[in-house]
Amino acid sequence: MTDPEPGLPLSFYDPVAFTYDSEVTIALLADMMIRAAIERGEFDDLPGSGKPLDLPERHDPDWWIKNLMKRERIALLPSSVQLRKDDAALDGQLDELPNEAAVRHEVEQFNERVIRARYELPAGPPLITMPRDVEATVTAWAERRAARAEEARRKAREEARPDDRRRRHLFGRRRPSPRRRPGT
Repeated sequence: MTDPEPGLPLSFYDPVAFTYDSEVTIALLADMMIRAAIERGEFDDLPGSGKPLDLPERHDPDWWIKNLMKRERIALLPSSVQLRKDDAALDGQLDELPNEAAVRHEVEQFNERVIRARYELPAGPPLITMPRDVEATVTAWAERRAARAEEARRKAREEARPDDRRRRHLFGRRRPSPRRRPGT
């Protein structure tokens, strides 16, 4: 151990203090946490424990992203194909939105993606998806919403209407009707 420099007071001398790079500090903290987890047994019952790794014959630098895409079922499509799929599903997404402002915002974002894709170099099939007319799309959304509301009101009225057949066949018997008997 070295003695403190003669010019520094003893309060500034700390023999335990070392200067570490932030990357080294993070690595040491991660190592300490992993060792503590191993001692607690948190890695004992992991799936695939004791089984060999499924490694390819040759080294692929993108192996982890390919495994992630396969495991999570992520599909990266060319922008033209993805926009076709988005266009086909857009009406269903719009029907779930609560108000006209949200519908307008979603259609405008879709149109921005289509316009941005038109300026990119084509990476796949040609882009045939056109931007949507915001006013026409909002009008169609409002009509679908009104039709759904009318359908819900109609079903509610049908369910609220008394059903004579249900009353007559209660417990498997018909109720006697209040008819007059002949001779009474």
